[in-house]
Amino acid sequence: MSKAILFDLTKCTACRACQVACKQWNENKAEETSNWGSYENPKRLSSDTWIKMRFIEVERENKFDWLFLRDSCMHCEEASCMVVCPVGAIFKTEEGFVHVDQDWCIGCANCVFACPFDVIHKDHHLNRAMKCSACTSVGYNRLAAGLKPACVTTCPTGALQYGDRDELIANGLAAVDKLKANGHPNAYLYGEKELGGLHQMLVLDDAPSVYGLPENPQLATKDMISNWLSSLITAGAITAIPFWLLFKRKDKIKAENGNKGGA
Repeated sequence: MSKAILFDLTKCTACRACQVACKQWNENKAEETSNWGSYENPKRLSSDTWIKMRFIEVERENKFDWLFLRDSCMHCEEASCMVVCPVGAIFKTEEGFVHVDQDWCIGCANCVFACPFDVIHKDHHLNRAMKCSACTSVGYNRLAAGLKPACVTTCPTGALQYGDRDELIANGLAAVDKLKANGHPNAYLYGEKELGGLHQMLVLDDAPSVYGLPENPQLATKDMISNWLSSLITAGAITAIPFWLLFKRKDKIKAENGNKGGA
């Protein structure tokens, strides 16, 4: 049966226990960071950070408000990363989560460019694409063992739920209805329908754009990467033309001076 993770921001305190649990379970390295004027840490997702709590500052009715958002793989039903992978290293588990097989990944980074949520990153040391696997790693699959993902297990407030996707949709819509009844008319369950249905869904108290989420994310095609590379090659060729003309001019002047010297 299709499974999912539901994040309900109305219950989140941004304690970041999920971040810690993710790093600990997956044995990902800590990152050296610096204070950049926010409680967020680290600054962005990376090949070593697969979950990050984002602090979004907004002004509502002349008052400051903080919104918390969980950044991580959205585990799309229509997964762009899987479409553009040239070696079939990205697949869906029986629960519906998107997994990168590290033994097959060749580090081409097609998936990095294709992801509409910018959650996949390349480990340049290992030459592999890295992201959240919903704890379905080959070494020890928590879900196959009857456990919940580490982030869900550690959440102290119930802001993260794991279970049957249809049940979580019902829970999420009920939370959205409650938000709308309490003065949040733009409350929305993100992921119910986007990209065929996400396996990480988000209860938002405002429009997706307020959280920096694409309102209508698009599925990439295999042609996307080739078109991108073609554009890059064309841009490189155009940039190179003035230099080619300059060197050609220098060669011509050099040849003319040589002819004068021999006269």
